[in-house]
Amino acid sequence: MAAIPPGSRQCCSVCQVEIQGMVGGNDLVHFSQGAPGTRAKLWARVCQFLNSDDKRSRCLNQDVSQRGTVVQSDYYDEAPAINLGLGGAAGPAGAGSADG
Repeated sequence: MAAIPPGSRQCCSVCQVEIQGMVGGNDLVHFSQGAPGTRAKLWARVCQFLNSDDKRSRCLNQDVSQRGTVVQSDYYDEAPAINLGLGGAAGPAGAGSADG
C-alpha cells in the first residue's frame, strides 16, 4: 500500500482507524478510544490478527517498511490479577475477629 501523503488521512476499511500521514513518515494513528499512536502499535494490537488474505490485502498497515519497529509497550498489557477472596483466606489480619 502506498504511503499516505503528509497532512491527509485515510480510513482503513478493515478496522476503521484513521491514519494521518506525517512528514518524515512517522504516521499518526487515530484509534476510536484513547490517545493517537503509531502504526507499530496498531499492528501489535489489531493488524497482526487478520485471519484472511482478503482482510490483509485491504489493511492499510501491512507494509513493514511503513509501520516501524514494534516494541513491547505497543502490545496490550496483561490484566492484573484480581483476588476475589475465594481461596479460603481470612482476609486482612484481625478482620472479622470475635475478640473485639
